Amino acid sequence: MSEKVFLYEELLKEVKELMDPKCGDIANMANFTAAIKNKFNFWWCGFYLINANNELELGPFQGPTACTRIGFGKGVCGSAWQQEKTIVVPDVHQFEGHIACSSVSNSEIVVPFYKKGKLIGVLDIDSEHYNTFDENDAFFLERLLAYLD
Repeated sequence: MSEKVFLYEELLKEVKELMDPKCGDIANMANFTAAIKNKFNFWWCGFYLINANNELELGPFQGPTACTRIGFGKGVCGSAWQQEKTIVVPDVHQFEGHIACSSVSNSEIVVPFYKKGKLIGVLDIDSEHYNTFDENDAFFLERLLAYLD
């Protein structure tokens, strides 16, 4: 088992315990992003939620300041929303239409986030390193998001 898989297995247990059904989504999403950031020390980890204007709006996150609104189909986040699928980007500078919220970010993964079967936003994670994310990240992040449903 790789170190990354081991860390995700640990994180699955931690996040399951952290999610409190008595709390609202914002509190649980805040702890969710903190747990991921603390486990992997990614550059940025956070949620963008679909707002009333049909844009992705910044939600709970860990890391430096970020873009506050992203349009449908725009950048990696908007593309994952539009396609309703996880997108792994080894080099964000090669992604056509990439939105550079931070010049430090070099790779990214964006995972659609569902609540009761309805797409409500995306989980966005950025790394300052190239080629950080792979199919293991996609698999485990999709499993982790199920704890927020």
